[in-house]
Amino acid sequence: MQDEEAATGTWDVGPFDNDEAADFAYALDETAPDKREELVRATLNRAVQAPDYLESPQAQEAVGAPALIAAQCPGGEQISTSYGPEEALPTFADDLQPLAVEALDRVAAEESELAELWDDAPDGSKWRQSISLLRAALAPNSGPRKETLFDL
Repeated sequence: MQDEEAATGTWDVGPFDNDEAADFAYALDETAPDKREELVRATLNRAVQAPDYLESPQAQEAVGAPALIAAQCPGGEQISTSYGPEEALPTFADDLQPLAVEALDRVAAEESELAELWDDAPDGSKWRQSISLLRAALAPNSGPRKETLFDL
């Protein structure tokens, strides 16, 4: 992410390859096991309910949380980075999958600082592909997100 790297604390396109998501993973490890799903849900809700512009720190966490849920879905990629949670996670409730999809859509939207930063970065298309893969694992029958190419 070159120039933006220092500002966003991002070193690669993975869901935990940035400071905020790595801190979120650490917070999950420090949270009581029976409260971990609640923390994931709260993180997703913050992103979905953010008024207007979604700031980068919230967006970065809102990519990590869906990655954890997607890892439990058929076809979902396991979290294999050392920056992800180390402690066992609960089996997440099924109702978190659509919330995670909504959070990812919010992160990738025009009103997202993180999306804006990645769109200006050389690896922006790789980042968008990683978001699409997470989304596909969470909602395999929904197809790709339809984006407006232009306003009528």
